[in-house]
Amino acid sequence: MDHSLLASIGLTQGESKVYLALLRLGPTKTGPLAASAGVSSSKVYKILDRLEKKGLAGHAIKQKTKFYRAVEPRRILDYLEEKEEDLALKRQTLSSIIPQLEKEQNLEKAKDEAVVFDGFKAVTNFFRNILDELKPGDSYYVIGGSYGQEAPGLKAFFQNFHTQRADRRIKVNMLANFNVKGFMVPATQSNSDIRFLPEYITTDMQITFYKDKSFIIIWTKNPKGFLIHSEEAVKSFRSYFDALWKTAKP
Repeated sequence: MDHSLLASIGLTQGESKVYLALLRLGPTKTGPLAASAGVSSSKVYKILDRLEKKGLAGHAIKQKTKFYRAVEPRRILDYLEEKEEDLALKRQTLSSIIPQLEKEQNLEKAKDEAVVFDGFKAVTNFFRNILDELKPGDSYYVIGGSYGQEAPGLKAFFQNFHTQRADRRIKVNMLANFNVKGFMVPATQSNSDIRFLPEYITTDMQITFYKDKSFIIIWTKNPKGFLIHSEEAVKSFRSYFDALWKTAKP
């Protein structure tokens, strides 16, 4: 069995290897276990200690020697349930202190600053902020709407995002690239006003703006974004948007 499957549920690579080796060997001493798992003898004790704390391994002493064994594989479900309960508690705690954290945030210093965001998670978090910061009836604007080189999961993300956006009655006014006409995720059409730029303007760069925030994104396989906090920048992009809107086609 591929140990990475266990790693995907939260076990480290070493824990996954040792747990699988315990299943194969049955009750065993650390020497054979380390050899079978492919980990060093010096590390196997620490790994076993973590597995025991997670409830995934146990030991018995026979003739003053420790023999380790794996717990039944179905107990991994118990481990996951405990993790979910712990995560839910942490989420509840964080939700209760977010207002305090927001009071600590110095928004004045953030204005007129530019910040670079690197990677899919960092870039898409900007769109999550749209859902948090705009109210029903509010709008935001997009110039150059596209999927670029289609980073893995990008279309699925936007289907989910636009579904939530429409449910919250937030409108998007979009100047989309010519090459996405007919290929946009369905939820984009909800509560939106979309026109398409001429083919010669097509680019992987997208500008999304609202209030005092402008976000310039390059949709490559590893997306990058450039966030500007500036009302003046938003006004400039809005003028550019209005000029292009007149020549764009539905």
